[in-house]
Amino acid sequence: MKSSEYFQQARILMPGGVSSPVRAIRPYPFYTKSARGSRITTVDGENFIDCCMAYGPLILGHTHARIREAINTQLEKGWLYGTPVPLEPEYAGMIIHDHPGMEMLRFVSSGSEATMAAIRVARGFSGRPDIVKIEGGFHGAHDGVLVQAGSGATTLGVPDSAGVLKDVVSHTWQVPYNDPEALESLLSKNNEIGAFIIEPVLGNIGPVFPEKGYLEGVREITRSHDVLLIFDEVITGYRVGIGGAQGQYNIRPDLTTLGKIIGGGLPIGAFGGRREIMELIAPSGPVYQAGTFSGNPLSLAAGMATIQWLHAHRGIYRELDSAGKRISDEIAGKGGSFVQRGSMFKFFFRATPPRNYREVKECDTARFSSFWSAMLKAGIFLPPSQFETNFLSAAHDDQDVDRISAAYRSCL
Repeated sequence: MKSSEYFQQARILMPGGVSSPVRAIRPYPFYTKSARGSRITTVDGENFIDCCMAYGPLILGHTHARIREAINTQLEKGWLYGTPVPLEPEYAGMIIHDHPGMEMLRFVSSGSEATMAAIRVARGFSGRPDIVKIEGGFHGAHDGVLVQAGSGATTLGVPDSAGVLKDVVSHTWQVPYNDPEALESLLSKNNEIGAFIIEPVLGNIGPVFPEKGYLEGVREITRSHDVLLIFDEVITGYRVGIGGAQGQYNIRPDLTTLGKIIGGGLPIGAFGGRREIMELIAPSGPVYQAGTFSGNPLSLAAGMATIQWLHAHRGIYRELDSAGKRISDEIAGKGGSFVQRGSMFKFFFRATPPRNYREVKECDTARFSSFWSAMLKAGIFLPPSQFETNFLSAAHDDQDVDRISAAYRSCL
């Protein structure tokens, strides 16, 4: 069957024909038959250089030999027990060592689950019902963070999805990114706020990077108001470097959420932080959190193999940054704005790089749609949205980077 035929069948059986909305490419998405290294092969026989990388987890590329070996070794032993496994404390120790602000952590099954649990334990620790998030910041698909972006300096939650109760999001406030004054103003007026959750680098609408001093200011402001700071590093964790964005910017949050890369391409999430906060989680304390697949041995094995590889090849981060800069240099003067740091990059159809969600929304999405289709015809698969980050991996070689650069020049 061809992709178009699979999609016709899927539309009858699945809402929108897909398992996640961003995959609903018009007129129909391509269906992947296999992938290896930097390439995806479709059921239609097409071959694309992949700059989506499953939206971030595959920093080593598709079917990396070391990860495949780790998965196969664990498969021989079993893939689900419902009991603790030796990999849990071993892998937890590695992650905690890389993140000085994490004294304890718990493994879960997704980034969404990690952020949901981190917010719950923050409320349990602080005793306060309200939270603050960044406009346009994405923390998963659970009710408390599905909030419409507003138009004021600080905005109270309005549901961004049918089925989300107004009462739930009424406890979620929002402030613009790169605007510490808005955060200070809100916290000065509201003593019911217990936590501020932020992607240190906005990944789901970007990347949009913090201005100099912004994250330091956020840390100072939250500390002065006794508000817990949660860094959502589901995307940036091990993507921008060992220790994530908090390591790059030398910020110590109270809680951290991780996902994507720490699973090596398999489902996983984790949240952790200060011991006094984490010890409130059941069975140690009164904040309940549980999951059948938490600490899944296959995900732990794949994730630990990935992090071990990154530790042994730390130079890969410099190489990925150089590759991204090569693409940037090749398309200079093409209009719009190319944003890149490390292996994260994006071309915004906007004259200057956006500083926050409102500026991202000024991009010309019609032009992006035409550009995306042209890139796909040129053999380059980008995330099919102006509001998603592009990624490079260790599997992208010089020839791949040359082809990506040439496609950008041509298609722009």
